[in-house]
Amino acid sequence: MILFEKRFHEGLTSGAITLTFRSWKTPRVKPGQRYRCHPIGVLEVDEVAVVEVGSISERDAASAGFGSRAELLGYIADKTGGDESRQVVRVGFHHAGDGDRVALAMETEIDDATRRALAEALARLDDRGKDGPWTNKTLALISRSPRVAASQLAAKLGRDTKAFKADVVKLKKLGLTQSFEVGYEISPRGRAYLERPRRASSRRGRG
Repeated sequence: MILFEKRFHEGLTSGAITLTFRSWKTPRVKPGQRYRCHPIGVLEVDEVAVVEVGSISERDAASAGFGSRAELLGYIADKTGGDESRQVVRVGFHHAGDGDRVALAMETEIDDATRRALAEALARLDDRGKDGPWTNKTLALISRSPRVAASQLAAKLGRDTKAFKADVVKLKKLGLTQSFEVGYEISPRGRAYLERPRRASSRRGRG
């Protein structure tokens, strides 16, 4: 998966952004592979190279969605420091469609059959959980704490970060959450699943 800040989403979708620079110690993506980028869709990697920060050009900056080379170098410096001899990973890519999972997560309404299927899927995940039922706790925590680092969320539940992140991936596969450069949010589909019972309960209370 390749994650981007929200300000880059429009350019990624339109195809104006075709390059990104990452402060990874080693490349985490491979040429020819496709990666989901929620809520943009699927990006296919065309090339991967390790380059020095000082070699980045004005054209590179424009292709990465920045107004100037100086702006991009400032962005990189916030993550790696200001040393232009530092190495970063240069990733070239193109937008390769929406992807089924992205479309699923963007659903704003779900019918009763889908709701029952989701409830059953979550129950199965709870049954297989090593630490007992976890799905509702995790969804509630993400709802209360959007875009908070996974390590902080895991700590609030007294869980290992790696195991917590693996479980959130399971919720994402159901279209209930979406990932960002930092943390997660409940997806539109997830909100539709969580909110309707509350409305129904509210109506019963007024009756």
